[in-house]
Parts: sequence; structure tokens; C-alpha cells
Amino acid sequence: MAANGIKDPDDDPRLRADPLADEFDDELIGLDPDDPEARAFAEHLQRQHRLHPSFTVEGYLSDMGDWAASANRLGGHRKLMASILVLLILLGVTVTVWDALAYAISAFLK
Repeated sequence: MAANGIKDPDDDPRLRADPLADEFDDELIGLDPDDPEARAFAEHLQRQHRLHPSFTVEGYLSDMGDWAASANRLGGHRKLMASILVLLILLGVTVTVWDALAYAISAFLK
């Protein structure tokens, strides 16, 4: 409680202990916060409502983090396909860097 007698919303221990409490209070009224399926849906809603600019480097990295987390949650052949996609991207970057280095070295040796 603040010094002037007004309750500070940051002092609510339930909000600090459960980051999904707002989702259950605002959008998931009537669902059990301890139900694993309801918690998974609340986490999904939280990811859907998260706003970040996708035209910046931070936005792209955040999107890739979300993509990797969803691939890990799915598991099975989808996780394997995501891993193969990442390896193909890394192979493309490796070939491009190798080609650039070979071109730079050959240009300096001429």
C-alpha cells in the first residue's frame, strides 16, 4: 500500500507470481487458471497480442525466436523439417561467404 492510502497495482502478489493473470482476468473469464489447456491458450493469446515492429532487426530476430519456439513445441517431423530448413539456410550463407572470400582473394592476387 502506498503512503497516500491508494493501493498500488504493482503490489498485488498474484500479478507478480502469474504473468498470465491478466489474460484470465480480461479475456478468459470463467476458465480455471490452473488448467494446462487454458494456460496454453492464454500463452497463445499473449503471443498473438504481442506487438513489435517486424521491419527492424530486433523484430526479425523476435519473429525467428517465435518460429523456433513453435517448431520446438510441435516436435516430430515438423521439428525435423524446421531443422533441415535452418541447415539449408546456413549452407546458403556458408556458400555465399566462401564465394565472396574467394572473389576478394582472387581480386587482390591479380
